[in-house]
Amino acid sequence: MKKVLIPTKLDAVAAEILNAHGGYNVVQDVKTPFEEQIKAHPDTYALIVRSEKVPAAIIDALPQLKVIVRAGAGYDTIDIKHARKKGVDVMNTPGANANGVAEEVIAMMLADARHIVQADTTTRAGGWEKKNYMGREISGKTVGIVGLGNIGRLVAKRLRGFECRILGYDPLVNRDRLRDLGIESATLEEIFSQSDYVTLHVPGGESTRGLVGTKLIGLMKQGATIINCARFGIVDEDALRAVKAEKGLRYLNDVYPKDEAGPKSMADIADLMLPHLGANTHEANFTAAKRAAQELIDLDEKADMSCIVNRDIPEGLERAYCELAFNLASLVRQMSGTQAPIKMIETSFYGDLAPFGKWLTVSILAGIWSEFDRYNDYKAATKFLKDMGIELIDREADPEKGYGNAITIDLKVEKSGKSLKSFSVRGTVTEGVQTVSRIDEFDRLYFEPSGATLFCLYDDRPGVIAAISRKLADAHINIEDMRNPHNAKTHRSLAIIKLNQPISQDMLEAIKTEVNAHYTLCTVV
Repeated sequence: MKKVLIPTKLDAVAAEILNAHGGYNVVQDVKTPFEEQIKAHPDTYALIVRSEKVPAAIIDALPQLKVIVRAGAGYDTIDIKHARKKGVDVMNTPGANANGVAEEVIAMMLADARHIVQADTTTRAGGWEKKNYMGREISGKTVGIVGLGNIGRLVAKRLRGFECRILGYDPLVNRDRLRDLGIESATLEEIFSQSDYVTLHVPGGESTRGLVGTKLIGLMKQGATIINCARFGIVDEDALRAVKAEKGLRYLNDVYPKDEAGPKSMADIADLMLPHLGANTHEANFTAAKRAAQELIDLDEKADMSCIVNRDIPEGLERAYCELAFNLASLVRQMSGTQAPIKMIETSFYGDLAPFGKWLTVSILAGIWSEFDRYNDYKAATKFLKDMGIELIDREADPEKGYGNAITIDLKVEKSGKSLKSFSVRGTVTEGVQTVSRIDEFDRLYFEPSGATLFCLYDDRPGVIAAISRKLADAHINIEDMRNPHNAKTHRSLAIIKLNQPISQDMLEAIKTEVNAHYTLCTVV
């Protein structure tokens, strides 16, 4: 029998399911320190954990370990790369906690609006401070939701009973899907300037660090409220601190750098602080435990790898093509504008890549949306796109075109007036080097997407390259290589300029204005 160690306070249903199966010997211990349990059970086959840290040392201490299941969505406490090196599959249970977090958002809104915590404290102490606790009603208010994944969509659903106007922002969700959800599509600026409540539901990491900063906070209405049950770091605390009192803003928080006791950096600006209670419900615990057990059984009996978050690439596929798919997708997304909702993704996989199209699609989604995990599988990718209302078409590649082993990615995005606009890239790998061969109408480019690269699309005319060069020279930025193809049919030119360093968004805007470009962007690979 396979030993399963559950060193955490997880609902007993996981152990019950595994014991009933008959193929597992389950040890669940919530009292003994985790490290001591590891020493006592070196024959552990599978670990089921919640927020426990599973570093390389613990993985190395369990020579028979084959599976780690995180009973929850986030798995940043597990060293997934080291697990892969050791042949250990890591799985999670995404969505199990979504409703718990969504309901917590509503609870925090109500508790703050009606002064529930303070009123209980003073009344329990014998006071009667009714006049000090004049509240607000949520009904009829405008609520902005930033991020429309499982939790964001559930928040919108729960708010319908309050007859709120709901604004939503998510670059991947198209307007038709938002309309089906009863949500008005809005930019970040519109959400922060129009909302009475802004609730955050985007992933953490560098792409969202400081997202809610001086600019967006400065747009907020007098007395508006920010709710952060997503990740620490999304809100720039200093930016909020600078204007909070003046604008009468409210800040409700449930996320921290570490889940532990001790002083909290936002204590002076948070009007309501909870100890990361979003997923802390009996129902969420039960659902996560049940899914964890079933995922382990399905992996063993059906080879179902749909929940593995650290898969290795399949035999026969070069890793360079996974990186190529990721980089091409990132490039075409930036070309289309990261704020433009995507309506359709079309792909073509040529030559020997055709059998790996589903695998490469995951890398493509990760390139388009930086927080979509590259360790997901195709099943998770298609579900994600379905939830976002995005159509995915894998076109049959024409071998007669002679592209060799190449990848083409087309994006159709919504622009103003609900019109659709297409953007396209194609690339390959030559002697182990990634190569971009086409961007829209510009073919035979053959440049390597490495380092810092400036792209500038403009209407063809003399003097543009000179103007760009002057701007770069004035900023002491050196040009290392350049391509400047022209298209006689569209009368457009594309400047592709390798630089010795990245350039700022302000510089990009200055170049765009100087040459009246269709777009300027700088990629860093």
